[in-house]
Amino acid sequence: MFNNSFKIMFLLILMMGTLITVSSNSWLSAWMGLEINLLAFIPLMNDNNLMSTESSLKYFLTQALASTVSFFSSIFYLIENFYSMEMIFIYSKILILSSVLLKMGAAPFHFWFPNVMMGLSWMNSYILMVWQKIAPFFILSYVMYKPLIIFCAITSAICGAISGFNQTSLSKLMAYSSINHMGWMLMTMMKNENLWMNYFFFYSFLNLTLIILFLMFNLNHINQLFYLYLNSKTFKFSMFFNLLSLGGLPPFLGFLPKWLTIQYLVMSNQYFIMLILIFSTLISLYFYLRMCYTAFMINYNETNWTMNYQFNQNMMNIYLLCSSISILGLFMISMIYIML
Repeated sequence: MFNNSFKIMFLLILMMGTLITVSSNSWLSAWMGLEINLLAFIPLMNDNNLMSTESSLKYFLTQALASTVSFFSSIFYLIENFYSMEMIFIYSKILILSSVLLKMGAAPFHFWFPNVMMGLSWMNSYILMVWQKIAPFFILSYVMYKPLIIFCAITSAICGAISGFNQTSLSKLMAYSSINHMGWMLMTMMKNENLWMNYFFFYSFLNLTLIILFLMFNLNHINQLFYLYLNSKTFKFSMFFNLLSLGGLPPFLGFLPKWLTIQYLVMSNQYFIMLILIFSTLISLYFYLRMCYTAFMINYNETNWTMNYQFNQNMMNIYLLCSSISILGLFMISMIYIML
């Protein structure tokens, strides 16, 4: 991705657009930051193949639609300020929230997200799943309308879990996993902004661990995980443990943000939403376990030929460090908490 200098330039512009939105104190500057971010990301998406061109076009059309809706909703704000009508204020809030949720790919506005992910490289996918969500989440924190946020959180959790079934593409699997996590993050944002930041940090870190792995071995489909010949059993187990950590299985680091979210929901007496989120995570854990189950068995068959993978040793060291934190992170944090 970073072989060309113009891509580094567009990456810096993309970061600058997000920072403008996050630090803005007016709707106009926030909108400008989002548009700068969008126009910088589209050249990064284009990898000179048909799939990436199609993905960049889909992404542009969807984001342009969201920008149009946000512009339209600003008219309602002007009318509300002039006439002081409560109903128009609520409609404008719903429209702005809908445009922001469409930009970030939360359900029920998630129709474009998996299709765009299919045509992207893994580094671009990581930017789309993580960095491109920062600015919309900050705008959501400015305009909170609880009924719509709760509806989108529940819908995202259920859609992300159920749609992951029967997927053979790792890109689509990561996309639906991202939608499922978005449901949790929307609920954490509504309860506590610091809790959302913690959840987002852990989510970004766990995604990075898996993206580095997929990059090293050039993995795109689930069956490639089964045909992958690995001399080191420790490395193979760490690879599948990272998948379970992203799903939120208790002994691993991915369980910690979900644990904190469940605690806040219990303290707020929102047991019904908590149960829906937990059941959706159990469903998503099923298709992670489906990938890991055969590899964990004693009679697991591997291919007889060895494939020579050419990957950077520095990337390998980064992966092993991130993987060890992902697998042992909950234990390490618990020990630090006990000592303090």
